[in-house]
Formats: sequence, C-alpha cells, structure tokens
Amino acid sequence: MTREEFYRVTRSLTGPEYLAQTLYSLRDLYRARPGQKIPVVWIEVGGCGGNTISLLNAVGPDLNQILGNLIDLRFQNTLMWAEDDEALRILKRTTENPQGFLLLVEGAIARRDQGKYNFVAIGNRKILTGASLVAEIAPRALNIIAVGTCASFGGPTAASPNPSDSVGVGNFLGRKVINVSGCPAHPDWIVGTLAHLLLFGEPEVDEFGRPLLFYGETVHRRCTRRSFFDRRLFAQKLGDTECMFKLGCKGPLTHADCPQRQWNCYVNWPVKANTPCIGCTEPIYPDGMEPFFQPPFPLEEEGGSEEDKERGGRP
Repeated sequence: MTREEFYRVTRSLTGPEYLAQTLYSLRDLYRARPGQKIPVVWIEVGGCGGNTISLLNAVGPDLNQILGNLIDLRFQNTLMWAEDDEALRILKRTTENPQGFLLLVEGAIARRDQGKYNFVAIGNRKILTGASLVAEIAPRALNIIAVGTCASFGGPTAASPNPSDSVGVGNFLGRKVINVSGCPAHPDWIVGTLAHLLLFGEPEVDEFGRPLLFYGETVHRRCTRRSFFDRRLFAQKLGDTECMFKLGCKGPLTHADCPQRQWNCYVNWPVKANTPCIGCTEPIYPDGMEPFFQPPFPLEEEGGSEEDKERGGRP
C-alpha cells in the first residue's frame, strides 16, 4: 500500500471495513520482518478514561484486530493482564529495550506540587506521579501520541481555574508530539495515526500538531446543515432542522471530519443528534468555546459575505 492509497482508503469512509484494509499492508510488513511488531505503552494520567472507552468502540479494525495485527500493547491500565510490580517490570523492560517503543499518553499532566495531583502507580514502596513517569520514559520513545484533547492541549482537565496546573503532553515535555485531539478522540483517529506511523512514518500535521488526514477541514465545511447556513436559515431551538449556529454551534471554528466519519459504528454525530458542535478538538476547548449555547462570533445576517462563506465564519 502506498501513502496515496492509504490516504484514499482512510478518507473513503465507505463503512467500518475501510481502515481495516491497512492491516493487510501491516501484516505483510511484519511477515517480512518477523518479530518487529512495535511495542506500545499507553499511560493514562489526568483524564476521565474516555479515550480508552472510545478505542474499545473501534469496529474497522476492531480491538482484537488492533491488538493482534497492528501493535504489541505492553502497558495500558484498562487492557493489560499484569498488575502491581509485574506490570511495572513489563513497563521497565519495554521502555529500556533498544528496540524502542511508541508512547501514547491519555490525559493532561498535573504539574502542581511536583505532580502529586495525579498518581498512576505504586511500586517498590514508591508512588509514581503521572508527571514523573511520563518525564522518565518519554525521552526514549520513538514517537509520542497525545490521545484526546486533555493530553493534546490540557482540555477539561486544565479548564479554569486549573488548580492542578495541568497542561498538555507537548507543553509539559517541551517537544514535538502528535496530537490526536477530541473529547474523546474518535477510534479511527487513534488507529489511523498509529497505522500511518508504522507504514509511512509521521503524518503531516497542522500548526497544532494534529494529523491533517483527520483534522484538515472544519466541521462546518462538510456539515450536513451547511446549506442552511449559506442561506442564513437558523434553528431557533434544539430540535429544529436548520443550522444551529445561533444555538452555539462551534463547527466553523472546529477542525475534525465528524460530519463524514460519524460515531458509534458510523451512524451518528452531534449535529445529526440535534446537538451543536462544542469544538472539542480545538486547543481553546473548553474555556474558549464557552458559553456553549451562544454563537461563536457575530455574523452578517442577509446572505452573508463571500468571505464568511469561504472561511466558514472563522475569525
């Protein structure tokens, strides 16, 4: 599979099988290089665990295919069989192996009081904070993926007044990471980013470190209610069928492919469920997107300017 074919397949969105096609290329790659399935360490720090739940909802490929064909998951709080000191021994062996590993971090990093607002493990009579563990193993990782908006930019964990002084992973480490944002991140965004890393290396990203493959356009651009916006036909209450801009929809400010990809086995997404987009993939979420049910910016009423239509109202 070439990079161009990968992009075409990943963007085709023809059903739950589309992304699973990439596994055939990975299978051939691993057959050519036996024993080279990449080890993955997934650390959950200051968050709700929603991105783990999102990954469990993957259907094309499903979790069994992901763990069997895509990655060698060595450490993940929810999915690993090991516990206590045995889990930490596996973590140590994996992160110190010269073969290298991929590091995925879920949740924001709490910095206040030496990170003591978030503990992730207890071993050898020592309590490990999320901050200390990530800081220790990150320099040895081949690549780092921040999974979800909290890990990417701080997100709800770092929302005002942010008593734990939490920040995103890249901010905390002071280095480049791949940000797969979303509250939670769509399972395809996680799996697709992993597949691209393994097949072709780092994906092309936007100014905020998000893969353009999934975050290259605004929600507004391909929204199923875009024609109502262009004609300035706006919903007056939740449940109306017109554009929900006046009810606070942040689609013009939000970069993600939700309108095409949809959620829960590709059957629904917030606007289809009569709920405004709240901008959960953006660096300013949630504080910068509030109040959620007020328009994100002033808008010309009659017909709108061509500039408004081209930029989707983006300020």
